[in-house]
Amino acid sequence: MSGFVPNPESARREMLDALGVASASELFNAVPQHIRMDRPLDLPPGKSEADTLDVMRGLAGKNQVFKTMFRGAGAYRHYIPSVVKRIAAKEEFVSAYTPYQAEISQGLLQCIFEFQTMICELTGMDAANASVYDGAVAAAESVAMCRDAKRSKVVVSQAIHPHVLETMRTYCSRAGAPLVVAPHKNGATDLDALKALVDDGTACVYIQQPNFFGQIEDAKQAGDIVHRGGAKFVMVVNPIAMAILAPPGECGADIAIGEGQPLGLPLSFGGPYLGFMACRRELLRKLPGRIVGETLDRRGERAFVLTLQAREQHIRREKASSNICTNQALCALTASVYMAVMGQGGMRDAAGQCMSKAMYLFKNLTRVKGFEPVFGGPFFHEFVTRCPVPPDRLERILEERGILGGLPLGSELDGCILWCATERNTKQEIDDLVDAVGRCAI
Repeated sequence: MSGFVPNPESARREMLDALGVASASELFNAVPQHIRMDRPLDLPPGKSEADTLDVMRGLAGKNQVFKTMFRGAGAYRHYIPSVVKRIAAKEEFVSAYTPYQAEISQGLLQCIFEFQTMICELTGMDAANASVYDGAVAAAESVAMCRDAKRSKVVVSQAIHPHVLETMRTYCSRAGAPLVVAPHKNGATDLDALKALVDDGTACVYIQQPNFFGQIEDAKQAGDIVHRGGAKFVMVVNPIAMAILAPPGECGADIAIGEGQPLGLPLSFGGPYLGFMACRRELLRKLPGRIVGETLDRRGERAFVLTLQAREQHIRREKASSNICTNQALCALTASVYMAVMGQGGMRDAAGQCMSKAMYLFKNLTRVKGFEPVFGGPFFHEFVTRCPVPPDRLERILEERGILGGLPLGSELDGCILWCATERNTKQEIDDLVDAVGRCAI
């Protein structure tokens, strides 16, 4: 019926008649009256596409994008080869939908399989998923992999990222799993205190490597303490650092988790990111999220399929131990392309430059009066210094120069700053920062 425009009111009446209700409000009878909104939404009048774009551009123009950054704290600016975005933006990959139909999803399934394989190589573990929402969720989800009827207590190092710790508190409080924090000593986990906390009721222990303060933990010794107590050892790791530090598999970890953002994902005003999880073979069936396996088709050719299908994402929702109901395939693909393009040598070089530039920053910054180092242990590409002036004042001065400074810390480290350097920071940028800090400290 070319040119026919239906009457909206007639179509609405027809729909209500088909549903057997007198009005649209009856569709919400199951919603208690006291939580319903009894007024229209407070929204401005609609705009045209052109006007909407103008408003959005105006909002975007308020963002301050720094060309020079010395802040990390869980989200890092690394060099991303241009081919990574080019491949990940191909239209056949721009979908987060789970590839249930293997016969028409071989390309996407292979991408996920390659991601899992590279994460296993990076962490030294036997199996990996692809993937969970972010690193904090990965940490929280792994608790369920370790708990059983006899062991439910979770011991977490005080030196892990505070946002990760808060996420774990939320999950543990709802799962009835007591969470205990092991204190840090000189910026690293106090292993004597950890030994005292691990008992017959401990399900798992979490250590971050490098930790939130940038310090390199004695992960192997921590793992030995955990296993002597009969608990599972979980390591939260920075994937770039794993190119040169001992991987979790060599430190005795049962589970390795982390935030995959450093693997080719730009900062992008906070996301989307992806969490990765890897484990030893004996924990494979407890691993949440998507798992792609390699097999042979009926012609004997290589093929890929989703494995362990009888999981909470499909037919066992009422028995779910995880809330992972979708996948981060596009982010995982981006990470896969990044790791493939960089290769082992490229990632080792990136990690090495992070360390050397952070050391150059450390040596020059701590020569400025009042910016003494807080901790004395070895670090990767982050470190903490004291700040002789109010940190917010220092931040404003640096911002005027187009520099995003380190992260001001609070609580017991009030008046201290967490600094970060990556391979993207040049010698000139570091010298300019030190000069600005020196002028502010005078």
